[in-house]
Amino acid sequence: MRILHLSDTHLDRTAGPNGRGVDATASLRLLLDELRHLGGLDAVVVTGDLADDGAVEAYTALRTLIGAYARDRNIPVLCTTGNHDEREAFAKVLGSGHLNADGTDRAELSFDSAQRAAVSTVGGWRFVTLDSLVPGKVYGRLGAPQLEWLREVLRTPAEQGTVLAFHHPPVALDISATQQVFGLRDPGELAAAVRASDVRVILTGHYHLQLFGLLESVPVWVTPGVVNRIDLTVAAGGERAVRGASASLVELGGPASPMFHTFHARDPRAHETVYEIDEAEARAFVARHG
Repeated sequence: MRILHLSDTHLDRTAGPNGRGVDATASLRLLLDELRHLGGLDAVVVTGDLADDGAVEAYTALRTLIGAYARDRNIPVLCTTGNHDEREAFAKVLGSGHLNADGTDRAELSFDSAQRAAVSTVGGWRFVTLDSLVPGKVYGRLGAPQLEWLREVLRTPAEQGTVLAFHHPPVALDISATQQVFGLRDPGELAAAVRASDVRVILTGHYHLQLFGLLESVPVWVTPGVVNRIDLTVAAGGERAVRGASASLVELGGPASPMFHTFHARDPRAHETVYEIDEAEARAFVARHG
């Protein structure tokens, strides 16, 4: 199983530079073009913050761009919500979030709730997308009802194993003030739900940087963002966002499974600073939004 893992496209309702001068649509186009030679893919997974402000037009652009990439390879696209997303607009354009190569909905099971969680199978692997969106908040939470639904799904093992995908990581770096507050708020409850299950990997985004950890011995992968990347080579507690679109290749099923590799698009302006905040500014942001 070879998965192209994208996250944090942050598409706007119209193409063009945002307030910080970054063109999210152009970043996604560039990344997909850079990855045109990547072969043997079985699925594309996009873990949230698809839109920057929840606009229908942004989801339509994402469906068009990533949909064309998937259609050329005859593979499905599996999407989750993030804290910038809006559930009704997401559902209007993407349905369950699980799309066949031709754009039709492929979900075998959906959570009977406003939360956008669904299940489908690709090559014997069960893909479960969860919804960690808490409207109006930067942090995420899955919640007891969704986790109980997940437990029920996992009671029956899949042929190859299960891939979980959602936006907010259940792991964090202690050198980042924002990560410590804005990740998943119920990681312990998720750990209990996946304990002794067939979950082989958890795919997330949100932090705009690559990060690996374990949750109940399950590998957790955080892929860097498409719209920009976070660079923590700053004074302790601060944060810098830089230009440059990134994505990950996730390989499952081999003797060294899971394997992770990160791609960085050859953007001529890559590494230019988008914004930089020091520890005091980061903590002020946390105080406003945490």
